[in-house]
Amino acid sequence: MSMFQLVGGLLLDGTGAPPRAGSVQVDGDRITATGELPLCPNAAVIDCSGLVVAPGFIDAHSHSDLHLLENRPEKVLQGVTTEVVGNCGFSPYPALSCRTELHEFANGILAGRGNWGWTSAKDYLDDVSRYSSSGAMSLVGHGTLRIAVAGTRLGPLPEGDVAAMERLLDDALHQGAAGFSTGLMYSPGASAPFEELVRLCAVVAKHGKVYATHMRDYSDRLEEAVEEQLELARRTGCRLQISHLQAVGQRNWGRQRRVLDRIEQAVESGIDVSFDCYPYTRGSTVMTQLLPQWALEGGIDGLLRRLADPQERRQIGSETERDLAQGWNGILVSAVGSVQNESLVGQSLAAIAAQRNAKPVEATLDLLIEERGDVNILEINQSEDNLRAALSHPLANVISDGFYVKGRPHPRLHGTFPHLLGEISRERGWMKLEQAIHKITQRPAERFHLALRGSLFPGFFADITVFDPQRIGSPATYEKPEASPLGIQRVFRNGLLLSKAGALTR
Repeated sequence: MSMFQLVGGLLLDGTGAPPRAGSVQVDGDRITATGELPLCPNAAVIDCSGLVVAPGFIDAHSHSDLHLLENRPEKVLQGVTTEVVGNCGFSPYPALSCRTELHEFANGILAGRGNWGWTSAKDYLDDVSRYSSSGAMSLVGHGTLRIAVAGTRLGPLPEGDVAAMERLLDDALHQGAAGFSTGLMYSPGASAPFEELVRLCAVVAKHGKVYATHMRDYSDRLEEAVEEQLELARRTGCRLQISHLQAVGQRNWGRQRRVLDRIEQAVESGIDVSFDCYPYTRGSTVMTQLLPQWALEGGIDGLLRRLADPQERRQIGSETERDLAQGWNGILVSAVGSVQNESLVGQSLAAIAAQRNAKPVEATLDLLIEERGDVNILEINQSEDNLRAALSHPLANVISDGFYVKGRPHPRLHGTFPHLLGEISRERGWMKLEQAIHKITQRPAERFHLALRGSLFPGFFADITVFDPQRIGSPATYEKPEASPLGIQRVFRNGLLLSKAGALTR
């Protein structure tokens, strides 16, 4: 079907403009016309009566780096045609000599298996282009970059190592990487001094690409973390994207309004800053993020040695309890590596501790030892009011931040975009449908310089999602997160049909 027309639907073109009746004509991989069009005798006609025709959705923050190559269905079935991967400091390249350390660092987020890794951005992007039916943009991960040069060594690095990271980053950006990401709550990136980040962000600014950051803190030191990133953008001129902005823990919920005000002031002063957020109050990560990150120097073996030392274990436990913002009841196990602990999936750390007749922090450290650090968690992070304020803010993109696990994933992996358009927009009325579509199409396309995508304009690539506005939604829950979305009728990328009525076609 090289030429076709989508007729009878409501067009939401991605700009935020209200819906209008009309048709979309596609020839090959491009949109050739939109609006009130006569039927073309050479075109196949697809009736979209009662449906919305929108640009293909863009997930501007995901962790599908490895699963893109497997053509997994989870994102396409939501209407996603492009993903931005390499977030939070995790990327599958440059994978040089320290493969074991890289896998220990990243497998909890990337769900890697076997001896994966690419030596360069070009090699990775070539394979994505060859094997994936959907599109991807990739950021260079700071943690991966640091491991390539210095392994899991923490703290300031010698000048030669920093210069080597600059060269590797510059090479990757030349080869097509979309930008650079940091994960400043994950070891080893958490130990990087500010001046190291200045050096690397200056390389990003030279290329005019995006710097996306998982900041050093989202709870008690949220304001300080935001200020550090704004100062990086001010000094280097880089285009700053703050990842999954939120205030974690009830004692910190009041901080969100203050940081939103600060970001708005920064924009008014000329700093190029934006942020993204996912449409859920719970987050998901690896359990080792709960620990003071100095405990992970030397990787998992280094952590296990420290936990075997009574004095160091007490120090790790004390700092973990001090910095915990959610409370032990607000953290649930979502995945483990072993069979013997599978029964713990879905339980809170408080409940697990009670079963084991132990203090929660001790049960947590014991579980990390038993699983060699291979534990994923769900966290009850923020309030409904804060979620609404972040999602509806004009500077916000909406993302999934979804990643695969060996147990029970966050429902955002399967449901983010239908959940946004159904529950958040239609049912709760937090934003108009055209505003929600803008936050997942044109806005992220412009933010990441994704040319000729994200809008229904003649000459643009034919990335198109057709959905039923009255039915779209996600039945995925925290207990049953793998339920498929509802209401997505057709998904096209480059004019090729990827899914129809909830089933993949390619």
